[in-house]
Order: sequence, then C-alpha cells, then structure tokens
Amino acid sequence: MTGRTSRQDSELISMIAERALAMSRNYGVQYSNIQTDLLACHLNGNPLHLWGLLNADDYNFAHDIFGIRRHLDRHTGELTGGFRPRFSARR
Repeated sequence: MTGRTSRQDSELISMIAERALAMSRNYGVQYSNIQTDLLACHLNGNPLHLWGLLNADDYNFAHDIFGIRRHLDRHTGELTGGFRPRFSARR
C-alpha cells in the first residue's frame, strides 16, 4: 500500500468493515478480508468518502462493498473493470 491513514480514517474503516461483515453473513457471502480491501482501495488510487459509506443505505453500501470485493486487484490495490464506488471521495 502506498499511503497511510489517519486515526479517524482507520476507525471509520473498521466500523465499515464490521457493518459489511454483518451484511455478508446475512446474505451467506464469505468475505473475511473486508478491512484490508477497503484500506487497499482507499490508499491506492480510489480514496473513499468513508463517513458517507458508513452511513449509506443498504443498497448503496452493498454496491460499494461487494463491488470493491469483486474489482479490487489485490496485488496493486487498484480497482479494475471500470468500477468506481459511489462513495468515492471527490478529487
């Protein structure tokens, strides 16, 4: 990973990961490395609007979380396939 996160960002990522883990269990989806994926995405070319993502409705939250899961290149931390989370930070 190319950058570092603030303490606040780390805490938000942790809360997002907890919510995502609960959602994945509800839908029977195996997804245990959520926090790592979020951190990789956030630090490698697609910063996330973390507060917005944490407070998103379930539909948009699931879109971003499972989209990141599907499109994250775990070697580079970059998103592939033209996917861009709805809660990407403004550039």
